[in-house]
Amino acid sequence: MPVRAESVGYRRQAVGMTPEAAIPPTVGAILAGGLARRMGGGDKPLSVMGGRAMLARIVERLMPQVTRVVLNANGDPHRFDSFRLPVAADSLPDHPGPLAGVLAALDWTANIDPGVAWVVTLPGDVPFVPRDLVARLHAARQRGGATLACAASRGRAHSVIALWPVAIRDELRAALAGHGIRKVGLFLQQRGCATTAWPAAPVDPFFNINTPDDLAEADRLAVLHPDL
Repeated sequence: MPVRAESVGYRRQAVGMTPEAAIPPTVGAILAGGLARRMGGGDKPLSVMGGRAMLARIVERLMPQVTRVVLNANGDPHRFDSFRLPVAADSLPDHPGPLAGVLAALDWTANIDPGVAWVVTLPGDVPFVPRDLVARLHAARQRGGATLACAASRGRAHSVIALWPVAIRDELRAALAGHGIRKVGLFLQQRGCATTAWPAAPVDPFFNINTPDDLAEADRLAVLHPDL
């Protein structure tokens, strides 16, 4: 995909944004439904990085940006009890991938927090997620007059790290269940999506962990750049 430049109402304002551009209430959804085959199976977000679960680090960075955080995961939700997060499982059978996780997060928000019109999604394996993620995605959406927005770095769009209107959930359900669309990037491309890029130095903020070597590298980077 090519790269192009707990309350109702507006409650946060990003640095440099006017009051008119303040950030609308947004739910943060961490998608943790992957099988982590290259990590040997299990729950990748529970992998230990810097002495604690990677998921704890991601929640810590995301929480100040959103009204609340929900975890999309399948199977026994009690394995995440220590995080005290609501868990929303896929509503579609056979775990058809991250797009189903997005739908689960949109449905959860519509049912639990109907005053919130936006959801930002990200996978549970990006320990350096930027602290201005939600602000910049909203700014990109507003600037481009788009319905959706996603993050980018190194000239590549990260389609799972995206901003979604809750109102799109029925369209997304039809795409998944009726048209067999499984790739997040394909849905964004068909629907139209603004993209905003982050610099990749000193560390790509969307560095994702797929293998034990990636996890070791993330540990090394976290020591070198503790301000991240």
